[in-house]
Amino acid sequence: MPPHPSGDVPASRRPFLTPHTHLPSSLVLENLGQTIIPDLGSLESQNDFRTPEFEEFNGKSDSLFFNDGQRRIDFVLVYEDESRKETSKKGTNEKQRRKRQAYESNLICHGLQLEATRSVLDDKLVFVKVHAPWEVLCTYAEIMHIKLPLKPNDLKNRSSAFGTLNWFTKVLSVDESIIKPEQEFFTAPFEKNRMNDFYIVDRDAFFNPATRSRIVYFILSRVKYQLINNVSKFGINRLVNSGIYKAAFPLHDCKFRRQSEDPSCPNERYLLYREWAHPRSIYKKQPLDLIRKYYGEKIGIYFAWLGYYTQMLLLAAVVGVACFLYGYLNQDNCTWSKEVCHPDIGGKIIMCPQCDRLCPFWKLNITCESSKKLCIFDSFGTLVFAVFMGVWVTLFLEFWKRRQAELEYEWDTVELQQEEQARPEYEARCTHVVINEITQEEERIPFTAWGKCIRITLCASAVFFWILLIIASVIGIIVYRLSVFIVFSAKLPKNINGTDPIQKYLTPQTATSITASIISFIIIMILNTIYEKVAIMITNFELPRTQTDYENSLTMKMFLFQFVNYYSSCFYIAFFKGKFVGYPGDPVYWLGKYRNEECDPGGCLLELTTQLTIIMGGKAIWNNIQEVLLPWIMNLIGRFHRVSRSEKITPRWEQDYHLQPMGKLGLFYEYLEMIIQFGFVTLFVASFPLAPLLALVNNILEIRVDAWKLTTQFRRLVPEKAQDIGAWQPIMQGIAILAVVTNAMIIAFTSDMIPRLVYYWSFSVPPYGDHTSYTMEGYINNTLSIFKVADFKNKSKGNPYSELGNHTTCRYRDFRYPPGHPQEYKHNIYYWHVIAAKLAFIIVMEHIIYSVKFFISYAIPDVSKRTKSKIQREKYLTQKLLHENHLKDMTKNMGVIAERMIEAVDNNLRPKLE
Repeated sequence: MPPHPSGDVPASRRPFLTPHTHLPSSLVLENLGQTIIPDLGSLESQNDFRTPEFEEFNGKSDSLFFNDGQRRIDFVLVYEDESRKETSKKGTNEKQRRKRQAYESNLICHGLQLEATRSVLDDKLVFVKVHAPWEVLCTYAEIMHIKLPLKPNDLKNRSSAFGTLNWFTKVLSVDESIIKPEQEFFTAPFEKNRMNDFYIVDRDAFFNPATRSRIVYFILSRVKYQLINNVSKFGINRLVNSGIYKAAFPLHDCKFRRQSEDPSCPNERYLLYREWAHPRSIYKKQPLDLIRKYYGEKIGIYFAWLGYYTQMLLLAAVVGVACFLYGYLNQDNCTWSKEVCHPDIGGKIIMCPQCDRLCPFWKLNITCESSKKLCIFDSFGTLVFAVFMGVWVTLFLEFWKRRQAELEYEWDTVELQQEEQARPEYEARCTHVVINEITQEEERIPFTAWGKCIRITLCASAVFFWILLIIASVIGIIVYRLSVFIVFSAKLPKNINGTDPIQKYLTPQTATSITASIISFIIIMILNTIYEKVAIMITNFELPRTQTDYENSLTMKMFLFQFVNYYSSCFYIAFFKGKFVGYPGDPVYWLGKYRNEECDPGGCLLELTTQLTIIMGGKAIWNNIQEVLLPWIMNLIGRFHRVSRSEKITPRWEQDYHLQPMGKLGLFYEYLEMIIQFGFVTLFVASFPLAPLLALVNNILEIRVDAWKLTTQFRRLVPEKAQDIGAWQPIMQGIAILAVVTNAMIIAFTSDMIPRLVYYWSFSVPPYGDHTSYTMEGYINNTLSIFKVADFKNKSKGNPYSELGNHTTCRYRDFRYPPGHPQEYKHNIYYWHVIAAKLAFIIVMEHIIYSVKFFISYAIPDVSKRTKSKIQREKYLTQKLLHENHLKDMTKNMGVIAERMIEAVDNNLRPKLE
C-alpha cells in the first residue's frame, strides 16, 4: 500500500475517498485508495488492478439493471477501447488505458460494482455501468447529510380559500390519476447508527434513482487515478475533459414517447413528456414535485421560479395592454399630433436641416404618422403603468420569497447541510504550503496572497477591457446613425417625389432607427457569443474554490457584460440622444466631425420603443434557434447515421449516449436569458407597455421548450441540491431599484409629458399664453424655437437640396429666445420651468414608489406564518421521534445490562450459598 500523503490537502478539506469498507462514515473521506498510479514513469502492474466484469447485451432495450436483473444501473461511463482505435499514438493510448484502469479499480475498492458491455452499433465503444450497493449508499448518505424519511407527515393541508374555483384550478392542474401526488414525510439527515428510526419499507425504494445517482456522482468526482509530484489527479470530470472517457451520465428511465416494457419502471420521463413538455399541456400547471424528483432540486427551483415569474407577468401584461389600448383609443384626441398633421399648421412649419451640407429644410407634417404612433405610447397611461410596474416588481420579489420558502420546506432544503467540497480544478493546483490560522496545521493552496492579487487584477482588467469594447461598439453605432442619417435625409425626400404612402412611413428618422437597431442587435449577439467563452476563461483563471463560488463569480461577470451589451443602446436613446445638440447656428459635433443627432419633434420615445421591440423579439428568436433547433438537428443527424448503419436493438444506455450533453452551465444560461428579459420588462417599460405581454408569451413557450429539450433532446442531468436561485435574487433586487429611476427619467426626459403638462397649466393661459382657458392648442408652435437662416455657419449655408423655396427662418425643437431678442438663442423661461418640473417629478415619483416598495417589503414577511408553523412542527416531531427512539434503545440496552448484571451476581453468590 502506498504511503499516506496527508500533507497534500488538509483532512478537513480533503475530497479524496477510501476503498469502501465498514469504516465509520467520518473516516471514509480521510484516506486514499490502494491502486493509484504514482507517477507517469512508474506504472503499477496491470495485475494489481481490479477490472469490471464484461457482459454481452441481453437484448432488453428498456432494462435499467445489470444483466443479473437485480442490481440497478446508477451511472454510466463511456470510453473508446484504445486497442481498437485507428491511431498511431500507442504510448498515449497506453497511458490513458492505465489511468482508466486505475480509476475503475479504485471505484471497485470504494465498494461500487461495475459491469462493462460493448456497444451494439460501434464495437470500439465500451459502456461501464455503475451500481452502488446498500452499504455504500448508507455510508455516503450520512457523509452528504442527505435527508431521508422518518415517518409519514401527519400535518393536514389547509383547504384553499378559493373553494368555489376548484373546478377551474382542476382544469389547469395535472391529473392526479396520471401523476400521483408524492407522499409527504418528516425527514432528518441520515445516520447509519439510527437506521432503525428511518421509514425503510423497501430497501430498493428507500433511495430513489435521483438520490442514488447523486451519491454515485459524489464518489466518481473524488476518486483518484494518478499522483504527480505529490499532487493528486482525480474525478470523472477531468477524465472526460482529457478524453479518457467520452461521457458520464445517469440513465433516463424509459423512452419519452412510450412506457417501458419493464413493469417495475416508474416511467417518469414518459409522464414528464406527456404532462409537461407536450404542446397540449401548455395551459397546465407544471408538475414541480415530479420535476424535482426526476431532475433534482436545482432544476426544480428554476422551473418553479420561471413559472411563478410567468404567472406574475399575466397581471403586468393585462395592465400594460389596458394602458396601450387607452393610448390607442385616445390618439384621435391628441391635440399636439393633430397640429403636426394639420396642413395649415404642421404643413406650413419649415424645420431647420438636421445635418450639415446635405440635409434639406423639411416640413413638420412629414412626421405625422410617427406623431400619431407616439400618442399611443406617450400618454397618461404610460405614467400610470410606470408607477404600477414599480409596485409590481416589489410584489413579485416578495411573494417569490414566500413561495421559495414553501418549496424549501416541501423539498427538504430548509437546512441544507451538505458540505460543499472544493472543485477538483482547485485542488489540482494546490502546490503552496501554508499554516492554517485556525487549525495551526499545514494546508495547500493554489497561490500565494500576492499571486491572488495578480489574478484578481488581471481578471478585473479583462472584464473592464470587454466593457470598453462594448462602449466602443455603441459609439460605432452612434457614428453610423449620424452618417447614415445624412444620406437618408438627402436621398429619401429627393427620390420619393412626394409620394404620400412612402413619405408617411419612410422618414429619415425611421429608416435610421430601424437599420441601426438591427445592426446593434447583430453586434450584441456576436459580442455575446465571444464574451461567453472569454468570461469562462477569465473565471477559470481566477480559480474559485467551490462550484458555488465559481457560478457566482461567472454570474457577476456575465451579467455585468450582458447589462452593458444589451442595455447600452437603450440607455443612449433614452437619456443621451437629442439632449446635447446645441442649436442650428452652433451645433455640437461628435469627434469634431459628426453633428450630434436629434430626436423627432415628438421626442425619442418612439425610437426607444422600436429598439426594445427589435432586441426583445430578435433575442427570443435567436435563443429558440440555439436552444431548440441546433440540438434537434444534431440528434436528427445522429439518428440518420445510426439507422443507416444498423437496425439492431440498442440498450437504454446506448440510446442515452447519443443524446446531446447539457453543459455544466446550461442552467446558468437559462437564468441569464430570463434575467435579461426581466431587465427589459422593468427598466424601460415606461416606453413600451406591451413588453410584459411579449415576455409573457415568450415565457409560456420557454417553459415548454425547455421541458421538451430536457426530456427529449438531452441526456439526464446529475441531480443537484439547491436552496434558492442563488446570486440571481440580489441581481433582480438591484434591477428593481434601478427600474424606478430609469422609468422616472424616461417619463421626465425622454417623453414629452412634462413639457406638455407645463404648457397646459402655465403657458397656455396668461401671463405666458393667450388662451382664456387651459388647453393644448398652440403647443407645437410654442415648443419650436425660431432660427434665422442668415445665422447659419458656413458648414450648412447654401444647402443644395433646399427644395422648399427660399426661407428667412426655420424652426427647431428647443426652448430658446428668437433672433433679435436681447438674449437671442439663450434658453427662455419655458425651459427653466420644464427643467424644474422634470426634476420635481423625478424626486416625487421616486420617493412615492420607494416608500410603497419599502412598506410592501416590510409588510410581507419572507416566510409565511403557515410555513413557519410547519417547519417548527416538523422540527419538534422529528426531535421527539428521535429522542423517544433513543430512549427506547437506551431502556432496552439498560434492561439487557441489568439482566446480565443480575445474572452475574447470581452466578457469583450461588456457590457461596451452597
